[in-house]
Amino acid sequence: MFLLRRVLVRKAIPFLLTIGVVASLAACAPADSTTAENSVDCTPTPSGSASEGVTVSGDFGTKPEVTIDFPTDVAETQRSVAIEGDGDTVAVEAATANVQFSLYSGATGDELSSTTYDEAGLTAFPVDAEQFLVGIVKTIECSTAGSRVVGVIPPEESFADDAAREQLGVGADDDIVFVVDVISVDPPAAPALPRADGEDQPAEDGFPTVKLDDDGRPTITIPDTDPPTELEVAVLKQGDGDTIEENSDVVVHYVGMNWTTGEIFDESWARGAPSTFNTGQVVPGFKTALEGQKVGSQIIAVLPPSEGYGEAGNSGAGIGGTDTIVFVVDILGIG
Repeated sequence: MFLLRRVLVRKAIPFLLTIGVVASLAACAPADSTTAENSVDCTPTPSGSASEGVTVSGDFGTKPEVTIDFPTDVAETQRSVAIEGDGDTVAVEAATANVQFSLYSGATGDELSSTTYDEAGLTAFPVDAEQFLVGIVKTIECSTAGSRVVGVIPPEESFADDAAREQLGVGADDDIVFVVDVISVDPPAAPALPRADGEDQPAEDGFPTVKLDDDGRPTITIPDTDPPTELEVAVLKQGDGDTIEENSDVVVHYVGMNWTTGEIFDESWARGAPSTFNTGQVVPGFKTALEGQKVGSQIIAVLPPSEGYGEAGNSGAGIGGTDTIVFVVDILGIG
């Protein structure tokens, strides 16, 4: 994981996002972790002495003042409510919590990162332990809109990925403390498609060729030509579903390939499940390619460095600063 949203992501979007911490809170949790079952009567994660020992002050929706009785040492996530809201309950599964948050070291009490506590900092978290760290989901699930919640999370329910820990300065045995304001809750979206089901479109010149396996997984062949120097997007299948608006949560299957090397650097198909993310949290060319498209479509996008990872590249994905990257994306749903 390489990005604030990407540090929180569990496994779904290792190379698309651009913000940092959220991506690490996403796909880097231990594979055998579990979360509570979905139910009408949501049972929140219990509190404990560690979570109750975190002192939080300040108004809801503003950056809190936080004091931690460190070092914390918990065997499983503890959750306490600092401010009880009266909005919609966050479902254990499928709902999305829109939050502002701050992240701290349980070992030192130091702040590791936070959102900006303004409109730009509002971050969408699908309540899904397949996408985000199990301890993060345990903290958010069952919260109500308007609530400020504290989670103290052990290493076993946070980062299994050493790179994510190093990025944040978290030791291998350190707890993390997550203070989150649940601003609003979006209800579960309509079920996503299993694959793009739109009408096939004529191939456009200059693009890599795409062939589909029986299950819909694309195979990409790079042409023996120089890549374009500007963002190029073509529709391979034209869907007729809802249109992706600016900064929407989307559900997609995708394959990412390096034009220069011909190597796949990331794909959801190999993980056996589509990815969910917000278009405001991906590299610029990927955002531009998705927004305005319709659910059911399949697109191909060719991103020059300026629309991808820039001159710095992305060493973890094997992408150099001059490499063009290609995505083939099935747009399966919104939210």
